Amino acid sequence: MADNLPAEFDVVVVGTGLPESIIAAACARSGQRVLHVDSRNYYGGNWASFSFSGLLSWIKENQEKSDISDECEDWRKLILENEEVISLNKKDKTIEHVEAFCFGDQDSAKDVEEAGALPKLPVFGASGAEEVAPDPNKECPPLESAIPRAESWEPEKAARVDPASAAEGDDTEVNCENESSPSMSSSESALDLGKAEAAPSEVSVQEPNKIMYSQIVREGRRFNIDLVSKLLYSRGLLIDLLIKSNVSRYAEFKNATRILAFREGKVEQVPCSRADVFNSRQLTMVEKRMLMKFLTFCLDYEQHPDEFQDYKNSTFAQFLRTRKLTPSLQHFILHSIAMVSETDCSTLEGLQATRKFLQCLGRYGNTPFLFPLYGQGEIPQCFCRMCAVFGGIYCLRHSVQCLVVDKESGRCKAIIDHFGQRISANYFIVEDSYLSESVCRNVCYRQISRAVLITDQSVLKTDSEQQVSILTVPPADLGQPAVCVIELCSSTMTCMKDTYLVHLTCPSTKTAREDLEPVVQKLFHLNNETGKETENEELEKPRVLWAVYFNMRDSSGIDRNSYSSLPSNVYVCSGPDSALGNDCAVKQAETIFQEMFPTEEFCPPPPNPEDIIYDEDEIASEESGLSNSPETKPEPSAEESSSRGSTAVNECSEE
Repeated sequence: MADNLPAEFDVVVVGTGLPESIIAAACARSGQRVLHVDSRNYYGGNWASFSFSGLLSWIKENQEKSDISDECEDWRKLILENEEVISLNKKDKTIEHVEAFCFGDQDSAKDVEEAGALPKLPVFGASGAEEVAPDPNKECPPLESAIPRAESWEPEKAARVDPASAAEGDDTEVNCENESSPSMSSSESALDLGKAEAAPSEVSVQEPNKIMYSQIVREGRRFNIDLVSKLLYSRGLLIDLLIKSNVSRYAEFKNATRILAFREGKVEQVPCSRADVFNSRQLTMVEKRMLMKFLTFCLDYEQHPDEFQDYKNSTFAQFLRTRKLTPSLQHFILHSIAMVSETDCSTLEGLQATRKFLQCLGRYGNTPFLFPLYGQGEIPQCFCRMCAVFGGIYCLRHSVQCLVVDKESGRCKAIIDHFGQRISANYFIVEDSYLSESVCRNVCYRQISRAVLITDQSVLKTDSEQQVSILTVPPADLGQPAVCVIELCSSTMTCMKDTYLVHLTCPSTKTAREDLEPVVQKLFHLNNETGKETENEELEKPRVLWAVYFNMRDSSGIDRNSYSSLPSNVYVCSGPDSALGNDCAVKQAETIFQEMFPTEEFCPPPPNPEDIIYDEDEIASEESGLSNSPETKPEPSAEESSSRGSTAVNECSEE
């Protein structure tokens, strides 16, 4: 039981977001005793993903804004005279302006139950918080079949944009069952998990089958809806960390198959690789040459400083105008390749972003991005598994009342949980959302506007329904932020068949609905009725079946000194930022880990079985133990357990 935890650890981590999970895994891997707690009943915090019913519960919880009373009223008796406390929040205040809309008949779903739903978790505080397994709301494949082979993540030797660098299939799900499949559709069919896969179909000019709200409720467990929408750059810091630490075996990934652009009221595909450029029908031969010449320059722009030195103080958009590029090429480069602001991005920042995009091409497919199956919420859980393998203890639904600080040294000594138990540690990692208003009174937070839509069609129909697309919608007015749109198909295991899950994200200027609804109206059909006046225009757009808007706190990039009276051994982790990638979280996790343990390696790979060296005394004692009780097996160490999983993967991959 979690109310009977050890009284002392090396590191206590409060919150299960991505940076906290990476730090916990790194600490456990380095041999530290780690306790990882969260007052929520799910992993990931604001990085989490939910089934449809789980998201409805999350929406209700954030709309009610009810306070949680203390279970243990006398915990203050544990505070000594030479100690003081820093109280922690018990209610998450990072989500605001939550608005959900159903564009179907909600009454039809009144008596509909979610297929295969598990019994609901007990209400917080009803029973003791226990050590729990990762999110039970989704169907998980057997571990051996879900773990990718580590060698398959090794980068190909392709540093430049080349048609040969793009894989023949866009799908790079590194699963031992899929390696023999020659095409995307056949490899996806290998992931047959309760018929959650949608088979590709031809484009039809007729209106698609009408999806009812009751179907969404019934198939709610087919959805894995992320609170934060991100993609993984194939040569980004997170992918490098997943490979190095061998955590990649706990997840599967799918290529983003298309980069889209929104120009002159239309959605069109952007050619990225050299093969795409020369096969494109939307570019003239002159434009193809101009584009390839500029992209080649961006790959090694530092070798040609004379070409951009005069524009260092200019914006990237102004620099593009001097390169004799057509307006359409400028639009593609600015919004779909560099994906930067037209007014705020300098020339050097734009060149760096373009080069990063190009360097990521061809490693796992013909776009720079990967998406984890079952959603971004899988990534924190992958690091939680690594931490657990090396002895970390996890407790969900386990809140922390306060940090206990020694008045003389100013260092944090312990935490007191909601059971009234005092737990000591040397270092404390706390998610920003748990800090009280008194600690954060000098902190100025930004906000992220988010929207999640369930739609019935893709924003750009092709001969395959199984597309993962990213689209940047430029702002209507200069100075406003662009909106990043990520559209996921059912083969990502994030939505039911014949639907798409669409994420919209931008830095906030107003409420999420005010920021994002104009873009939703441009791309989608919101009215459920199909009158004659809308048949020609609106019916061509995808129909929104359900939508939610909310604002999320962006606590990234805050200086430690902005927090008031923070002990030196307490480190704060931020929530998600508005960027497309995950570099901020990885950098933060590594920086904090190195400050705590400067002599330790950050997330080293687990040892291979053949590398483990046993002492003769250990071998003799193990053999005697086996001979005395042949029916019992010695409990493997964390390293052996991890290595054994690696062996199973290799055997599976070689078959």
